[in-house]
Amino acid sequence: MWSPARLATMGLVVAACNATMPGMPAQAQAYPAKAITIVLPLAAGTGMDTIVRLYGERLSASFGRPVLVDNRPGASMMLATTAVASAPADGYTLLVGTSGAMAINPVLFKQVTYDPERDFVPVAFYVKSPFVLVINPSLPVHTVAELIRHVKDNPTLSYSTPGAGLAQHLSMEFMKQRFGLEITHVPYRNSPQSISDIVAGHVHLGFAEVGASLPLIRDGKLRALAVSSSTRLPMLPEVPPFAEAAGAPDFEAVSWHILLAPSKTSKEAVDKLHGEMKRILAAPDLKEKIANLGLIPLDTPFVEDINRYMKEEREKWGSLVKTLGLQGSQ
Repeated sequence: MWSPARLATMGLVVAACNATMPGMPAQAQAYPAKAITIVLPLAAGTGMDTIVRLYGERLSASFGRPVLVDNRPGASMMLATTAVASAPADGYTLLVGTSGAMAINPVLFKQVTYDPERDFVPVAFYVKSPFVLVINPSLPVHTVAELIRHVKDNPTLSYSTPGAGLAQHLSMEFMKQRFGLEITHVPYRNSPQSISDIVAGHVHLGFAEVGASLPLIRDGKLRALAVSSSTRLPMLPEVPPFAEAAGAPDFEAVSWHILLAPSKTSKEAVDKLHGEMKRILAAPDLKEKIANLGLIPLDTPFVEDINRYMKEEREKWGSLVKTLGLQGSQ
């Protein structure tokens, strides 16, 4: 039987050995051990901001740690994206990525200080943000098929966007390319102006943001022909998806919200975040709140499937930017 003195000595030896073993921190803490910050490339009060604050509260309650929202708009969403790309890969600084920042800008801009594929790992894909194809009601068409025929018979029509290279512009060019259409692009400085000029009849049509166009659609000042997503929009259930309306099953032109972490973030942290986000986003009340913002809520796919989707989006929009001669134009 060991004496108390000998047992104490052995305990000290074991402790000393454990302290010197590589890869064995003395006080390892399970993730998360402190506050998590989610960086947004858009301002407070936007739909993106509203959704992050909704799920951020639930993530905080689940983890027992604060979840902070850091709004960093600017530089075409690249300010926030660059900040997170260079942040410590410890799971405590996350980014909401969009098609603009992650699929379009890397080809559109001359200088981009991050690499979407190399610098980030996806955590959760939770929203698609579609556009509505709207026309001035004076146009004698009521369906997408009628519009396509009308455009081919009248190649002098024009469409508006909030600016060259933005998602609305590329969505229309994607449609033009797919169906061999000629429509003149009229870029504006912002969405409200581009939409109001369709109402005024200065331009004929455009892909418009749901929130900005919905009241005008309901007042009969705009006619909605289709939504650009592959599924119907909860806020406009009577308006068909473009793919269905045009007989083009693979047509989709949307932006999206994907929660991302720096690429070297541990698998433990990514898996834990993914699992909690999947559970939180499945809540019916949260889905309803997202749908009421004019967006499409998603049950997040697995990380590997999100990576595959993002790669397809980079190829689709990057290729179109090059085809339009806009590579490095900004």
